[in-house]
Amino acid sequence: MKKILVVEDEQSIVTLLEYNLSQAGFHVLAASDGHTAIKLAEEERPDLTVLDLMLPGMDGLDVCRYMREQQLMIPIIMLTAKDDEFDKVLGLELGADDYMTKPFSPRELIVRIKTILRRFEQASEEIQPADHTSMTIGEILIYPEKYEAYVRGKEIVLTSKEFELLVYLAKHKRRVLSRKQLLNAVWNFDFAGDTRIVDVHISHLRSKIEEDTKKPYYIKTVRGLGYKLEVP
Repeated sequence: MKKILVVEDEQSIVTLLEYNLSQAGFHVLAASDGHTAIKLAEEERPDLTVLDLMLPGMDGLDVCRYMREQQLMIPIIMLTAKDDEFDKVLGLELGADDYMTKPFSPRELIVRIKTILRRFEQASEEIQPADHTSMTIGEILIYPEKYEAYVRGKEIVLTSKEFELLVYLAKHKRRVLSRKQLLNAVWNFDFAGDTRIVDVHISHLRSKIEEDTKKPYYIKTVRGLGYKLEVP
């Protein structure tokens, strides 16, 4: 059974999610605060985390940041009671894979969980190159099967979505890819038509591979069309 870590301080929501996720065939772990969530994530290594933004003490953004800094590459769906664009964008920048605004449908959440898990499991097979070993773009070296990427000989830490985005761009190097193409290929579900998630991840990816993000050497913006990975 896949393990889902639910991090939520409202017991009524925890009970609702425990019931629906169990009915869907998942094993549920629960934490009501950020510190407990981190401990469970490190010890239990859940397959996915449903993470509330507003938590006592250490909030959801801090938990997300810590998990990514420690390279706990567990997919994260962030829950927020705020209809605040800043919180959503910041969560995505910190490495969350998806977000949902309360109140939400447990059924929709389960669909998103299954979609993300399926994408996460299939990612290595879907994106690995023909030689099954590595991909090289200029000074970027990528090992799809190991989920590792190096720039100028130094390993960089990427979230699962950043890594999938980088490899998809590398597989389609020199080709202009629209935001919708990238959204469908990497996220593979309807993000309410919000292609800004692509821009957020492109920006974050550039900060990790480009020497000067204002004059990107690799990931080029093609005005009015989308992005392409240029080969030096």
